[in-house]
Amino acid sequence: MSVDEDRTGLTSGQLTLSVFGAGTRRQLRVVARTAEELSDFEGVVSTSVNGSILEGSLSPLNAGAVRATVPGLQPRPVGLGTSAGVGDRLGLATPGHVKAFRTYGSGIMPVFAQQSIREMDRLGRTPQEVLDDATFGALEAGWDRQVGADADHLKTSADIDRCLEAGFTTFTIDPGEHVRDVTPSYQGNLTDVPWTALEDDETSMLRRYAAKTIDLEEIALTVSDVELRRAAHKYAAAVAYTVSMYRHLMTRADYPVEVEVAIDETESPTTIAEHVYMATEMKRLGMQWVSFAPRYIGAFEKGVEYIGDTGVLADSLRQHFAVARALGPYKLSLHSGSDKFSIYALAADATGGMLHLKTSGTSYLEALGVAALCAPSLFREIYDVSRDAYQGARASYQVSADRDRTPLSRDVADADLNALVTSFDSRQILHVGYGAVLTLRNEQGECWLNDELHSLLGVESDRYEHALETHLGRHLAPLKGTSRHP
Repeated sequence: MSVDEDRTGLTSGQLTLSVFGAGTRRQLRVVARTAEELSDFEGVVSTSVNGSILEGSLSPLNAGAVRATVPGLQPRPVGLGTSAGVGDRLGLATPGHVKAFRTYGSGIMPVFAQQSIREMDRLGRTPQEVLDDATFGALEAGWDRQVGADADHLKTSADIDRCLEAGFTTFTIDPGEHVRDVTPSYQGNLTDVPWTALEDDETSMLRRYAAKTIDLEEIALTVSDVELRRAAHKYAAAVAYTVSMYRHLMTRADYPVEVEVAIDETESPTTIAEHVYMATEMKRLGMQWVSFAPRYIGAFEKGVEYIGDTGVLADSLRQHFAVARALGPYKLSLHSGSDKFSIYALAADATGGMLHLKTSGTSYLEALGVAALCAPSLFREIYDVSRDAYQGARASYQVSADRDRTPLSRDVADADLNALVTSFDSRQILHVGYGAVLTLRNEQGECWLNDELHSLLGVESDRYEHALETHLGRHLAPLKGTSRHP
């Protein structure tokens, strides 16, 4: 297989595949020697001196045929090496993502298809659409190397089934709703622990940890009775639910898959003892997982820099990674990883590159940056809708923006609109307002802001791709060449 870097397509066997057109008018073109060789695709077939040419829509059937023809575009588990997921709310960002990985991400496994069920449902996108958009975007950019596909923040077995049907390979289980807060007055009562689901009892658990010492390289860790009781009270129900989700996945999957566990969207940081408890109990109950996202210290808010002491975070990451090596090995995962430029190098150093970075809304924000520059009136509409929707949209995200600190769009000159994309409060408001923007319908029932933004990015595709390459490159470059996984 050869790659045409001029984006005239990919050649696999006797077929040459490419995507042509712009925005929502893009189509698939497949060139073959004979019409019979095009039988797996759908579209209009014509003949020329070069053979038979099929032109068809970017349909699920054609996406599946592309993946079958170009093996690298068939998602696979990412494993323990350095990897990064780059979500795409609009379905247009993958060509720019490819450029970023080509330029800055050598040795980093890309996950182009990544979106949470929450975002899919909010936008009315199906898992199949998310995966297919990434497939066609990678083809458009001439990418034929390995890729992953991450079904993010899954909370129900039905979520798993939907993403299995589409062909995702990483399943991020999120049991956050089952995590209990531990109040200062907690007295160590474990009557609310779901012992039956854990196939355990209090006496056995206490005995098991009393004899347990974990070698964390620099220290030998023991979990005290007090720490254990607090960990079980806080995370036992989450463990039970995670295991049930894992078993459901493993009984349904008929192709290779892997699991990440994410408890990052919870209230209080995960202590080292609590990490040990979760990993020990999941392992005892037969789970295997490739990556784990604890609730780290500090704040990983959407679309902005890490908030907290980076030195303290570095020490915490080293300790969490020591647990991951001792009880796995598995990677640490950084959720809400967009725009945390102060921590990428230290996270790579703390984990030896056994790290997964997740970004999502930052690619949408780069699209809005293009709108601010090239279509001021469209951007003002998007900003106003996002600002009006903020109080409701913020409920499911970790953000601290204050709408009262942001200006009205009419008070901002065209030349200064991009500052609304980069300033802390307005950036977070734009970040979480995507659902209101992209699903807003006019009197004709059209999602007009979504359509206009797609049209703009079709016209300004080079500008959008360059913006993505540059911005995501700042995320990837510190991770490049750091992987030292077993």
